[in-house]
Amino acid sequence: MDDTLKDDLEAFKLAEDAEKDQRTAMLELLKFVKLGEQWPEAVRKKRELEGRPCLTINRLPAFGKQVINDARQNRPAIKCHPVGDGADKETSEILNGLIRNIEYTSNAEVAYDTALDFAVHCGIGYATVNIDYADADTFDKDLRIERVSNIFSVYGDPTSKAADSSDWNRAYITDKLTEKQFKKRFPGADKINFEADDDRDEAWFEEERIRIAECWTREKKKTKLIKLSDGAVMLEPEYLKLKDILDAQGITATSDGRDTEIYVVKQRIITGAEVLENNDWPGKYIPIIPCYGDEVMVENKRTFNGLFNFAMDSQRNYNYWRTATTELVALAPKTPFIGPVGAFETDADKWATANTESYPYIGYDGQVAPARQQFAGPPAGALQEALNASDDLKNIMGLHDASLGKQGNETSGRAILARQREGDTATFNFIDNQSRFIAHIGRILIDLIPKVYDVPRIVRAIKEDGSNYSVPINQQVQQLPQQATEDGQPPDPAAPPQYQPVDPEQQQEINGLIKVFDLTAGKYDVTVESGPSFNTRRQEASAQMGEFIKSMPNVPPKAIGILVKNMDWPGADDFAKAIAGEKDPQLMQAEQAIGQLMQQKQQMQQQLQDKQFENQIKAKEVQIKEMDAQTKLMQVQQAGNQPGEAPVDHSFEQWKTEMQISFDKWKTEQDNAVKLTIAAQNHEATLAGQTHAIEANATQKAQQEIGPVLEQMAQIRAHQTAPRKKVRGPDGRLVGVEINGQVVPIEGD
Repeated sequence: MDDTLKDDLEAFKLAEDAEKDQRTAMLELLKFVKLGEQWPEAVRKKRELEGRPCLTINRLPAFGKQVINDARQNRPAIKCHPVGDGADKETSEILNGLIRNIEYTSNAEVAYDTALDFAVHCGIGYATVNIDYADADTFDKDLRIERVSNIFSVYGDPTSKAADSSDWNRAYITDKLTEKQFKKRFPGADKINFEADDDRDEAWFEEERIRIAECWTREKKKTKLIKLSDGAVMLEPEYLKLKDILDAQGITATSDGRDTEIYVVKQRIITGAEVLENNDWPGKYIPIIPCYGDEVMVENKRTFNGLFNFAMDSQRNYNYWRTATTELVALAPKTPFIGPVGAFETDADKWATANTESYPYIGYDGQVAPARQQFAGPPAGALQEALNASDDLKNIMGLHDASLGKQGNETSGRAILARQREGDTATFNFIDNQSRFIAHIGRILIDLIPKVYDVPRIVRAIKEDGSNYSVPINQQVQQLPQQATEDGQPPDPAAPPQYQPVDPEQQQEINGLIKVFDLTAGKYDVTVESGPSFNTRRQEASAQMGEFIKSMPNVPPKAIGILVKNMDWPGADDFAKAIAGEKDPQLMQAEQAIGQLMQQKQQMQQQLQDKQFENQIKAKEVQIKEMDAQTKLMQVQQAGNQPGEAPVDHSFEQWKTEMQISFDKWKTEQDNAVKLTIAAQNHEATLAGQTHAIEANATQKAQQEIGPVLEQMAQIRAHQTAPRKKVRGPDGRLVGVEINGQVVPIEGD
């Protein structure tokens, strides 16, 4: 047996001895509360042999469900916050969405609920974080949060003092396999696992089963922290692996670094004879997380109690007195009729069955009629003791009638809530311990995410309201502009952002901000926020808004639209927009088109006016030129073609031809302008008709949708403004209020 295995077995023995008493108490509690084994075995067998009742009226599970279901309605949520260089708020939101996706895909709620259930019932529950492939056809890996259904398979670090196990340096998860299962899983195991041998720990081997264990260890290891020329820091082992790549990029170490310490976590699969597997774990925490109950430290010994540790005797007492009451009533003599001897000879068969059968009459003999004897009733003393035991149960656990839903003497809502809060306060330590448990799971996830999600890939992120979106990580991305919805609605500002990877060769051509969501950079802290889920808060908000709107005399349609939007029924968003007066998308598009057309029409009219003014000027110029030409012609005619005179100037004919061409061109432009105006008017008339039809349809649709709401609002206002008349009972006390002919009962004066 090598030294490593020997150390592991010795450490396991120490952990087993340290938890022996705790495990005995946990097993007893689980059998007592969950299985109802609440009578001592010897007493139960003796009473069964004697034919005496042995009742088990188990009241404890109802108290446990009160605590567990309260936690289910107010689930803690893991929140990441940037705290170091290289961290930013946008990346922290992606981390939050990624953690929600991890919780969703691994069904983490079951792990959380199972751990809390065991913590409440017996003091400790567990969950684990594992790494597995995202799918069967990919090399990408994902994180998983898994439940531990068998709490007795886990052995923690007996030297731990932290409230969340963050200081665990050793832990075990054990399992027992049949020889067939063991050989199938570990075909190369040593033969001494199956045959008796002096070199194995026989406590790990049973006649038909072999115990195996995941042995987790965490040790501090000295190393160096290297600072690079680009400002980044890196541990020496990682730097040496990437040194050639960094040198090629011109990145070098700026100094010899400084000494530091890191945690190294390893997993070994062992038996009592050999080490079957050796695995390195990338994180710095052991991924086994306990959810503790009520912690007790006495004489340097740490134990954990559940909700029922000190309620067991009261439950046994309650069972005993209810059994005693049943026994006393069952053994009481059943003599419903007594009478003189010989009085029952007539109709003897009927008298014999008078206590089980119904007869219209029964005859009797003699002068004295038989008399029915009254039932003495259950013994008052036994019933009182049962009530005392019931009160003891409530007082021990701090969960009284109001917490269990029983109506009390309180009449105001504040008083009722105050009574219910007493139970929440008495058991809040379990809820708070679950928050610490989930917070440590968050720290483990934040530590592992940069090491598991360390390559360029696309991951799904889930927002708080349940909507999801895809994000390319560890690569250059560009945020896409928001698109209108499928039904033509404008983009929702609260919609998840959309990203796409950027091709490095096209980087220069992209207009827009390029980002890199590097999950391996920066440091992030974890907090846990407890409270109702998003859907619960939305339902509460709609209920409160509804009550507030009832008290308002004039409710703006926009406020009613916000109320309807928060209601959980199909078509709520469309209904809210109709109430708030938001226009139909098609109508908005038509109005936009008409506006553009009107603008084009104005531009065309202005151009036409400018052209007409220009043509008028040209016409004046033509008239002037014609007058000059006529004057020149007259001068030529008067001079004639006398010898020695200049010849006739033929430029007039050329000028006249040019004027005719200019006039024809102007006329063509005028005709085109008129045709364009007519086409614009026809297009405007067509759009006006379409707009009228869309407006008519939208108005009809809005009236159909708003009608019931307006009718309901009218009923509410009529109810609020209706005259009220007090109604008093025969004793003069106020018993109700008459509204619109109906009496509404009330309590109190």
